[in-house]
Amino acid sequence: MDNALARHVRRIVEFTGKDYQLMYREPDGEIKYPFLTPGSAQYCDVLWDWDSWLTDVALRQILRRQGDPPAEVEKLTGYERGCIQNWLEFAKRTSCVGWVPIWVNRAGNKTPADFYAQNMHKPCLAQHAAFIVQQNGGDVDWLREDLMYLQYFVNNYRNHHRHGCGVYFWQDDSAIGVDNDPCTCGRPPRSSGSIYLNCLMYKELLALVYLLEQAGLNEVSAQYRADADALLKAVREHCWDERDGFYYSVDLNLMPVGRRKWTAHSGQPRDWPCLIQRIGVWSGFLAMWAGIATPEQAERMVKEHYRDTRTFNAPFGVRTLSRMEKMYNLRASGNPSSWLGPIWGISNYLVFRGLVRCGFADDARELARKTVALFGSDLEKCGALHEYYQPENGAPILNAGFQNWNYLVLNMIAWLNGEPVVEEF
Repeated sequence: MDNALARHVRRIVEFTGKDYQLMYREPDGEIKYPFLTPGSAQYCDVLWDWDSWLTDVALRQILRRQGDPPAEVEKLTGYERGCIQNWLEFAKRTSCVGWVPIWVNRAGNKTPADFYAQNMHKPCLAQHAAFIVQQNGGDVDWLREDLMYLQYFVNNYRNHHRHGCGVYFWQDDSAIGVDNDPCTCGRPPRSSGSIYLNCLMYKELLALVYLLEQAGLNEVSAQYRADADALLKAVREHCWDERDGFYYSVDLNLMPVGRRKWTAHSGQPRDWPCLIQRIGVWSGFLAMWAGIATPEQAERMVKEHYRDTRTFNAPFGVRTLSRMEKMYNLRASGNPSSWLGPIWGISNYLVFRGLVRCGFADDARELARKTVALFGSDLEKCGALHEYYQPENGAPILNAGFQNWNYLVLNMIAWLNGEPVVEEF
């Protein structure tokens, strides 16, 4: 490790080690249990779905670096379990419907008029719960009585967010996490078979299988494993593009096919269920992280896309939208947050994890080093981390004080140093 990189590592470790408990929050109002927050002033008292999950992974790495002091581990366990318990409080209110909000604030959330017509908590709730169970040696007893509500949650996705071809879709473009992803943003309701959503959903099904097996509910878990196998097959069939060697989202907004009176086209009705969206979005790499991409597919994705400096590969990480797309745009935007090209800590991390999983160690090492340089330079110049950055020079674009999943750089540092690494489920 060169001197500059080592200096950045020391600065990152020192900074994250002293203020991480600022992301701990106490119960109040509609939030009944302690929870984790992204840690920025803009998000300081709100429980967010995938933010709380990935923040937790980073917090566990901080404690691992400290030697897992029992008192600190016990303290964090209360906050991480509280996240799940808060979410499941809403699942209980809707009973077998399984609806869970995307965020919870202390004042409470408005109940939707139609539970099945809007987006809900992203499919990472079982993943977060499974991560906590794994970190605590497989102990599922704290969750056992609420496992049915996790099933209701996943069942809601399965029964009301799934297209006939087997891929899952967003109900609309609101609060999808990757806010202005062109594959979803501004599109008609229920039309976006997002690769991001489907990769999360595949891992969510596997996480639920794990939790049910830990609880001894093997016959139930077998049904969800079958769902995971069916989704794997559907994503490989419909989202993989052999021409480009990449995983894309698909367009589901097609006219229905059925028996009609004679028309000019009645002799050969459409027999494809969706259309691939050849838009270069970083979340295509999630197929590697999720274990969906085959080894041959992963090799093409890395060689033809990840390493291409014209598209995704930038001096400070992975562009969230290919620079060759017409929608590429680095302007500061807070609502929606911009995923039209800026570098995010979370996209760097998840692509890094995919590279590690698929055996591309040199590429993973390069990306980890870029991320360390990005955050180390930000702390050196600004004394804080930001929400997202310019790809070419690493300059922060907005939201100083953003902690959240940026702290996953510690997990990358541990991997670089050959130290024990905390990994998400």
